[in-house]
Order: sequence, then structure tokens, then C-alpha cells
Amino acid sequence: MLNGSGIKIFSGTSHPELAEIIARRIGLPLSKAEITKSGIGETNVTIAESVREDDVYIINTGCGAVNTALMELCIMIHACKIASAKRITAVIPLFPYARQDKKDKSRAPITAKLVANMIQKAGCDHLITMDLHASQIQGFFDVPLYAEPSAILYIRTHFNVDDVVIVSPDAGGAKRATSIADRLGVDFALFHKERKKANEVSRMVLVGGVKDKIAILVDDMADTCGTLCLAASHLSEAGAVKVFGFVTHGILSGNALATVEASKLEKLIVTNTLPQHENQARCSKIEVIDIGKVLGEVIRRSHYGESVSKLFHEVPY
Repeated sequence: MLNGSGIKIFSGTSHPELAEIIARRIGLPLSKAEITKSGIGETNVTIAESVREDDVYIINTGCGAVNTALMELCIMIHACKIASAKRITAVIPLFPYARQDKKDKSRAPITAKLVANMIQKAGCDHLITMDLHASQIQGFFDVPLYAEPSAILYIRTHFNVDDVVIVSPDAGGAKRATSIADRLGVDFALFHKERKKANEVSRMVLVGGVKDKIAILVDDMADTCGTLCLAASHLSEAGAVKVFGFVTHGILSGNALATVEASKLEKLIVTNTLPQHENQARCSKIEVIDIGKVLGEVIRRSHYGESVSKLFHEVPY
């Protein structure tokens, strides 16, 4: 718990519930800021208290009206910068445009890098985010975090670890899944998938054994859930006793909730990097775990200059 001396925590409008959880975790109220829109849709920000020589943390995530949330963040950073804040840290649990992280065809933009540059140019000194979509964009950020400790804690408290196998739904997530499997001391499997086009998988091949095991699919995000649910079906056919999904960012767009409800998944466990109350009300298989405690602990350690990397090796919360 912090004593409030020299630290201010502000929230944008994208996920105020998470900001409140983080503030409670470190024992401080949210600082006052007024965010309004003009008649033509421009964002106006007023920082309602002094931030001079303070360590400022601004919480906003990439959900809902993503472009609005991004502009809010940049304007709040700029407002604090010209108000003489000592240090400004952006806390963005789901980084906007994270999937546009490489030049995969001619004239394609690398929008994740553009967004990182925008935030930096606004006056941000550090950036805290959760489970980036691809490891190569970690170079854009100061403190890329992982939901791995939360996943491990959940698995240890809800399952007999001897019965568990960790599965990656694609080769790109193999490093994430093997890291969790290694720390739990369990087996690992993955799917090789071939796509006809984006968001449409034509064939999936399972590599590894899941027979008579509880299979837990792990990924960084679930959007349409097509891949995740197809993988669950294949795991069931391969002899898995039960299939669960664990993803950090539950985007759940389009028909995702209906797809999950009709799938072989027992549960889809997501974190609250995005608001999930509405999704839980519409789909009985959605379960949410709180990462506000993790982010609160990161802010506390960052403020006092303590090690953040220890969070990857211990579960203090």
C-alpha cells in the first residue's frame, strides 16, 4: 500500500472499473480528471488537481471506441507533461492495434509502432501493458507484462495438475504455453494450423498427446473464437476428458459468445483487461479472473524502484 506522497493515478473512460480495482489494491483514490467531448467529437481533458513533480500513472485500455481511448490517453499524457509531472507511465492492459505489428504485405502499415510513437511523443516516460500479441513488439515498450502468474495460480487451485496438459492453439503461442507447462511441470501440445485467409482456418493438426487428460488451451486473446473452439473440438476427438480455454484478452467480437456456448469448451477463462460483465451475462461459459491486483502491484513496485520481473517467478497476490 502506498501513502499517496508523490503519486497520482488517473483513469480514462475505457475501463474505469479496472482503474478502481487497481487504485484499491494500492490504497489510493483515483485522482480527478474531467473528460468530455465537444459537439464535433473532439476530446477535451481537464486535470483537476496538481501533478507537479508527481509520479503519474494513467490507466486506459484498448477496448470499445479504441481510437477515442487512444486520443484520451495521449491528451491526458500531454496535459500532465505540460503540468510538470515528474514521470508519466501509461498503463494499457490491452494495447491498441497490437495485431498490426509487422509488414505482412506491400504498403501495409506497422500500426503498433505508430501507436507506440504517438504515446511516446505525447510525453510518456514508461508504458505498462499485458501479453502483447507478438514478442517482436516488446521492443516498443518499457514494461511488457504477462498474465502467466494468474494462469498458473488459477490452474493450481482449480485442477489436479497431474491430470493437466497445456495446449497452444497455434505455433505462434508455443513459447507462452511451454513456459506455463514448464512452471507447472506438465506436458505440452500444440496445433499446427493452415489458413485459407485471415480468421478462417482450413486445417488443424494436433502435435502431442492429450488422451485422458484435462486440456487447457492458452492464448493471448480470443476475438471471434473460431480457432479456439475448433481446437477444443479436435482435443475432444483426440481423447481429452475436458477442455478449458485461458486467454488474457477476451475481445469476444461478432458471434464469439454463441460459438463458445455451442463449443466443446467447459469454460473460457479470461482476465478483466477488458470489461466482461455483459459477456458473462450472455454466455454461461465465461469466467473472469482479476488482474487488477497484478497491475496494482506493478505500479507499487515501479514507484518504489523494486523489481517487477519477480512477478514472473512468484505469485504474491
